[in-house]
Amino acid sequence: MLSMTDIHTYYGSIHALKGVTLTVNQGEIVTLIGANGAGKTTSLMSVSGVTQPKQGKIVFLGEDITKMTTEKIVAKGITQVPEGRMIFPRLTVRENLLMGAYLRNDKDGVKADEEKVYELFPKMRERMKQHGGTLSGGEQQMLAIGRALMARPKLLLLDEPSLGLAPIVVENIFEIIQRINREGTTILLVEQNAQMALHIAHRGYVLETGAVTLEGPAKDLLENPKVRSAYLGLD
Repeated sequence: MLSMTDIHTYYGSIHALKGVTLTVNQGEIVTLIGANGAGKTTSLMSVSGVTQPKQGKIVFLGEDITKMTTEKIVAKGITQVPEGRMIFPRLTVRENLLMGAYLRNDKDGVKADEEKVYELFPKMRERMKQHGGTLSGGEQQMLAIGRALMARPKLLLLDEPSLGLAPIVVENIFEIIQRINREGTTILLVEQNAQMALHIAHRGYVLETGAVTLEGPAKDLLENPKVRSAYLGLD
């Protein structure tokens, strides 16, 4: 579904991605793990067109999207849930959700997808008329995921969905991520909680200082001594 080949991305003079190559197959959950500053978020930003690569190629469903604008990439079927949720605090929950469907004009489909979000996140129905900024951290994360789903993505990019959340909320969020995947959405997941990420993912990539240093089936990475020591806190 997605391939990144020899991607080099810069922030000014900072060389953030140094030849990243990875693939995501249809129906998979693929996770990127690594320390802060390793290039995980930049990889997602490069896919979604927020930070366009200076070198390399990104192909989505057979089409080169490397230099496309973010709006066009969203229209092609890629949606990102940003780190820190980034919901609209002064809009209601429902208004936030409808913002996710801003490129769509199929009113019946939008209404049906809104109902699906409420089924997936019952608290969003209860909080429908509340301003987003009044929600708890976990509820804001649910809202951010729900907003992304309103775009009806083929590929969902998730950036640190567990950040700042209580363990019980994290478990709930990860169960929902698996459900979204089972229902047909392919997922590229960036997550500091490597243990949780590798337990739900099919495959994984380890990024260090802007480059892929390890890759393979998630179950193999869970058993890899380097991964266990550096990212799982195990001997």
